Amino acid sequence: MSKPDVTITHEGDDRRGEYTAHIAGLEATGELTWRAQGEGVRIATHTGVPHELRGKGIAAKLVDALIADAREQGFRIKPACSYVARQFDRHPDWADLRA
Repeated sequence: MSKPDVTITHEGDDRRGEYTAHIAGLEATGELTWRAQGEGVRIATHTGVPHELRGKGIAAKLVDALIADAREQGFRIKPACSYVARQFDRHPDWADLRA
């Protein structure tokens, strides 16, 4: 079984934002939302993937996009979302990004 063709986009401002996973040929999307908490910290508030897309690594790709942006833009992440918190636990190399 091949992995789906996934494109991650990000929309937001200084206060809040959303990463969206678009899957080629499907209307359903996955999402990861965040809101700012002070200077240089984003709270990952929710990660959601519709039932029909689960088990395809979509949520992990959303978190990877957030992590990549944190490294590039210099912010840290407070995982209020349980999925994001578990991903941090699985990736000790991200410890410097955890707020």
